[in-house]
Amino acid sequence: MNFHGTEVRQRALSLLRGGATNADVARELNVPKGTIGYWKHVDRATRGECPGRHSPKCPLCDGRELDEAAYAYLLGLYLGDGHIIKNRAMRVPSLSITCANSWPVLIRECVRAMESVLPDNSACRVQRQGCQEVKITSQHLWCLFPQHGPGKKHERRIALEPWQQAIVDAHPWAFIRGLIHSDGCRIVNWTEKIIGGRVKRYEYPRYFFTNSSPDIIGLLTAALDHVGVEWKATNQSRTAQNISVARKASVALMDLHVGPKR
Repeated sequence: MNFHGTEVRQRALSLLRGGATNADVARELNVPKGTIGYWKHVDRATRGECPGRHSPKCPLCDGRELDEAAYAYLLGLYLGDGHIIKNRAMRVPSLSITCANSWPVLIRECVRAMESVLPDNSACRVQRQGCQEVKITSQHLWCLFPQHGPGKKHERRIALEPWQQAIVDAHPWAFIRGLIHSDGCRIVNWTEKIIGGRVKRYEYPRYFFTNSSPDIIGLLTAALDHVGVEWKATNQSRTAQNISVARKASVALMDLHVGPKR
């Protein structure tokens, strides 16, 4: 693989700005034509000269308005079951959220949240075995999700920036919903009792959230405390911790604002 230094790139941009074609510059500098085209695009985008479109804006870098409710939901999805990657073959990083095929509503909501947070970009769906990987690319993903880092989330510290915490405080239910819709579930336990000679069935719905990161567990439980939902930790092990919401009033609140995956 050939790598081209700053001097070569600056020489290419000088020729391009002078009116030379991509092909001419590529031949003169012995650089692939595609690389020259990319350098030209980035240069024009930086100077606000991209033809037919504007350079995507970032709420943090450019002060663009942010859909905070959508961001709180997407942040929950990301912390629970998302990741950001960029390798040598990619020009910009991508955010991926994996959703089971059996949850079509969740997939649509994930797409909607991504495109609400990054309105200049389009989300796509990549079919995997039994699931879809919902993806969106942007140069500003690392700005919006500073929790990104090398290794697995549970192996590094996860803490919200003050501006993120302010959004979560303002939209706690959206954040909780994103976490539950990623690494959580709603189930129904039941039992039967004989009353007056007749068998009666009693159902007990509850919510669970399972994650290996004590920091992410702490973010969820803090949000639950904020909205008045009672919870308890169950089945704690070396690898994961389970948070259960089983009290009737708390389950009713969760049903009102979160609901099952669909």
